Amino acid sequence: MNRDLQDFKAFMQQREAAARAYVNGDASPLGHLVAHHSPVTFFPPRGGYTEGAEEVAAIYTRDATSFASGSSSTFEILHIYASEGIGYWVGFQRATAYLQGQSAPVPFNLQVTEIFRREDNTWKLIHRHADSLASTEGKS
Repeated sequence: MNRDLQDFKAFMQQREAAARAYVNGDASPLGHLVAHHSPVTFFPPRGGYTEGAEEVAAIYTRDATSFASGSSSTFEILHIYASEGIGYWVGFQRATAYLQGQSAPVPFNLQVTEIFRREDNTWKLIHRHADSLASTEGKS
């Protein structure tokens, strides 16, 4: 296993913790992981896209306020790789989230691709693409 991959796999624990904080309404851990220099892009589950480091960070901060405490999130990684300062993972994010103003939790099952690059020797998120997972899972 190359050094980048070993380091990236360890970093993914921090990334998953940031996702748990996010669905509990706290965007600050994710904010520390988002790249500060463009290009940065976000393709959200509801469609559309945002580009630019400041713009994407602002979307993450704004959207986290929709969530309330008591939520949970886990990653199911299908493929992970890193080399020469670029890393990515693809898989599923499964969350049970409480939304502001709602008493019942909402399940989120997303298929996710995230790409990272090194900035100042730290992994930074430069692209997230998340789509709702179809109700019938499996390979097509």
